[in-house]
Amino acid sequence: MSDKMAARTGADGLAAEIRRAMDDRELAVYYQPKFDALTGKMTGAEALVRWIRPDGTVVMPGDFIPRLEEGDGILALDWYVLKEVCAFLDRQEKAQVRRVPIAVNFSRIHAFEEHFVTMLGGIVDEYGISHRLIEVEITESALTDQSDKIADSIRKIRDAGFRVAIDDFGSGLSSLSFVKDISVDVLKIDKSLLSRNCEDEKERIVLESIFNFAHRLKLTTVAEGVETREQLGFLRTCDCKIIQGFLFARPMPEQDFTELCQKGIDEEPKEDILMTQAPSSATQLLLDAVFTRYALVILANLTRNSFYMMEYENFTSTSCPSTGVFDELIQHGASTMHPEDRELFRNTFSIPNLMAAYNRGEKCVSVVTRQIGDDGIYRRVETADYFVKNPSVDDVLVIALCHNLE
Repeated sequence: MSDKMAARTGADGLAAEIRRAMDDRELAVYYQPKFDALTGKMTGAEALVRWIRPDGTVVMPGDFIPRLEEGDGILALDWYVLKEVCAFLDRQEKAQVRRVPIAVNFSRIHAFEEHFVTMLGGIVDEYGISHRLIEVEITESALTDQSDKIADSIRKIRDAGFRVAIDDFGSGLSSLSFVKDISVDVLKIDKSLLSRNCEDEKERIVLESIFNFAHRLKLTTVAEGVETREQLGFLRTCDCKIIQGFLFARPMPEQDFTELCQKGIDEEPKEDILMTQAPSSATQLLLDAVFTRYALVILANLTRNSFYMMEYENFTSTSCPSTGVFDELIQHGASTMHPEDRELFRNTFSIPNLMAAYNRGEKCVSVVTRQIGDDGIYRRVETADYFVKNPSVDDVLVIALCHNLE
């Protein structure tokens, strides 16, 4: 018998044993809570399976799930865990216990099940559970395995009202382009990226890059495997939203998790959020305030004749390029102005004029013009370029803030 056939035979045998364990109720679902990184309030949990044999021996999932994935035995296990989670949430509702979203892991093999989303919705609906209380977790490694199938499956899952999380993100970094193209809701940062306790410079740079990437895509971030205060402190500086790990709580049986849910009903943050938040969180609050007034924010390097757009939302015109040559941006902007204002706009924000203003010591250059919107109506718009300095370079930088006055 070949090694491949032997592995298949072993997987089939284990699948049969797992099915028997399901029937005998030897498989138990444990719940590992997830907490807000700043307030410490519980926000959700992940469902994790444990095989508890009749003699009390606990078999951890790492000892049998990889072998099940060699065949299709993992499919039955995933559906079993989902049903257990739904039954648990139903019991919580009947007992009037606070419920939080539960993340359930699904193998990539489900992407090839023709009626996966129908089955998913059918099971959840059978228990009368809101789809928003179930989060579908897919491992990062699945994203490169026939990505078209995975992408289509994710779209259907989200269309059905379920949130989708990419688990173990960063373990391979092969899925960056995939996440860019496919809409998911959550990135769970793999615990391997915390292996050096967030004290290694390279590790910190990688983590900062991933969190920045996630925030720009407006994804919720979850850090897995957080075990030390040092890790928590650094993750807060990255504005990580949710923490999961032994520092806060280990996976626990249903009864213990229910007690935790009951305990947390009336909990309030014990500290002033403005005092406990990380600097990056405070910065985000500041940016949110800026964006309420300035719908368009552009960062430009006059020395390099370049720019990129930081925010573009609810502005008069939505055709502005997101990055490129600054001179071309000004020409594009002028083309959207009222004919009587075009020359004024071009002259005010030409690089020679801005550099001259900078050399005179001016802090800001601004002008009010009439700009045509996507609806064909001209509105008064104020554009202000503020000169800023980065201590690392001598380049002349500006931040352009554009505000609709009407």
